[in-house]
Amino acid sequence: MNSSQLYPQATREISEKRASLAPEITEAFRNFSKAVFKDGALPEKTKQLIAVAVAHVTQCPYCIHGHVAQAMRKGASQQEIMEAIWVAAEMRAGGAYAHAALAIDEMESKEKSM
Repeated sequence: MNSSQLYPQATREISEKRASLAPEITEAFRNFSKAVFKDGALPEKTKQLIAVAVAHVTQCPYCIHGHVAQAMRKGASQQEIMEAIWVAAEMRAGGAYAHAALAIDEMESKEKSM
């Protein structure tokens, strides 16, 4: 890994090592992934755009790279990808805003017991 990199480059060697350490689980995960992303009620392009958004919320750089590339292969435009990212940003911020209800409830509970 280059010292200027935060994450190691995804390589075939790393993928093979990961698979060799848990081959049965790796196979199951790969089959699951294929099933999830195949066309169904939602087309694969839409599923890849959802994955782009989720990858930004989970902040997985490998997922971001992989799903942006897959979304583009499935015909997603740069504008569609950016809109998916904005949806993720709104949901992440919205989650923090919505969870303020927990803080308010706790503050009011403590205030009543004082």
